[in-house]
Amino acid sequence: MIINVGSVNPIKIEAVKEVVLEYDFLKGAVIRGFKAASNVSSQPKSIDETATGARNRARHIFQDCDYSVGLESGLFCIQEIGLKRWMNFTVCAIYDGKRYAVGFSPAFQIPQAMATLILKEGCEMDEAVYRMGLSKDKRVGYGDGFIAILTKGAITRKQYMKPAIQMALAQIQSKELYWK
Repeated sequence: MIINVGSVNPIKIEAVKEVVLEYDFLKGAVIRGFKAASNVSSQPKSIDETATGARNRARHIFQDCDYSVGLESGLFCIQEIGLKRWMNFTVCAIYDGKRYAVGFSPAFQIPQAMATLILKEGCEMDEAVYRMGLSKDKRVGYGDGFIAILTKGAITRKQYMKPAIQMALAQIQSKELYWK
């Protein structure tokens, strides 16, 4: 079995590899990473845009494989009275050449100052983290991620992405309920 991942980010590839090991029906799968366009903005700002990016990544790299995986992180807004809370999350789309299985990660709120940099100045999350002086690494998302900074290392980006992959795989494991 071959599974293509629509990313060259080692954190995303490792997250897929580690989750695949948990599933008997995926045992022995070869995981390959490929650069894949999301065809959405560099920092998606809605659930729909983020899910579209994940599906696009999976579709673009579906060749010579059994499944392809697209992972896309983005933001969505929760409106409260007089307050907007911007949440970060990841969508996983797994494509079998005909259908998509989609799963979401947990979500966490980003600081308002970071939301302002992203929304008003067009920064990606990595750039906003760097510009705020929270990391000396300009590509924090290729390491433990901003979530590791927030949680003082208790949760890494790889750990945070795994539930999205697991939730998408639930649809594949129980495809008789989804893909009739």
